[in-house]
Amino acid sequence: MNTTKERLTVMLPSDNEIHMERTFDAPRALVFEAVTRPEHVTKWWGCGGGVEKLAVCEIDLRVGGSYRFLIRKPGGQEYAFKGVYREIVQPSRLVYTQIYDVEPFNTHEAIVTTIFDEHDGRTTLRETTWCASKAVRDGWLQSGMEQGAGKSLDALAELLQTLKNA
Repeated sequence: MNTTKERLTVMLPSDNEIHMERTFDAPRALVFEAVTRPEHVTKWWGCGGGVEKLAVCEIDLRVGGSYRFLIRKPGGQEYAFKGVYREIVQPSRLVYTQIYDVEPFNTHEAIVTTIFDEHDGRTTLRETTWCASKAVRDGWLQSGMEQGAGKSLDALAELLQTLKNA
């Protein structure tokens, strides 16, 4: 087992893109499953730190199928995300749209490409989000996306260890 805590790396390759990478000590088929099956996604997505709850997790994993996630915070605030799957190559690639369905962000659809790359039983998740403009990209960054993604991916790493040991 790798004792080094992996970290989320965030890069800005262009004015329209956010690129995130994180490596997990798990095979890519398991990482892909944990990212695409509602029974797993509810345990990690948007739930870093345990105070938020993913109250809705709907996934229709097929090209043209949609997803919808709703985070509910303890005070009752809700944050919705939705999109449509454009490409699915199991277990190596997903392309989908994403809308942060909260004013004023809900008018800006992003395109997310996620690559699952396995080497020696470890999987690097590489996710590139293309935004309509630099202003939209910067709005996503200023919304706390990086911190939230880091916490969520930490929770995913913990879930993957549990799934590996089951």
